[in-house]
Amino acid sequence: MVLVRVTRKAHFSAAHRLCRSDWSEERNTEVFGDCANPNWHGHNYELVVTVEGEIDPETGFVMNLKELKDIIEDRVVSDMDHRNLNTDVSWLSQVNPTTENLAVAVWGRIAASLPSGANLVSVLVNETSRNSVEYRGPNEGGRS
Repeated sequence: MVLVRVTRKAHFSAAHRLCRSDWSEERNTEVFGDCANPNWHGHNYELVVTVEGEIDPETGFVMNLKELKDIIEDRVVSDMDHRNLNTDVSWLSQVNPTTENLAVAVWGRIAASLPSGANLVSVLVNETSRNSVEYRGPNEGGRS
């Protein structure tokens, strides 16, 4: 069996605030720094999604990249682009929108939508040109 990985990138812009409502403003600022600004701040995110599977002998694809693009757009980007991640994205309503939490949430939005034979390998979220988080799923490295 030969497994091949394919990757699709997407971009979105969004605002957020890192904070815990059960903490004081001082504690939030101490832990989250400028990201705790009560007036929000924004990023131009890059999302990198990689799937793996066998090459279909009929099409030559692991999966059609147009289909992967559409899944990413429909399940993630359309909800997040030009939105406030704290207040406008229902599937993030119970999490502090750190890049770590975004990567895990995006995984959950994409994994179940992939066609049979295409398995999600990683979700990489680049928050800035210097900061990124990669999530490789709930069983990465044998951990659960």
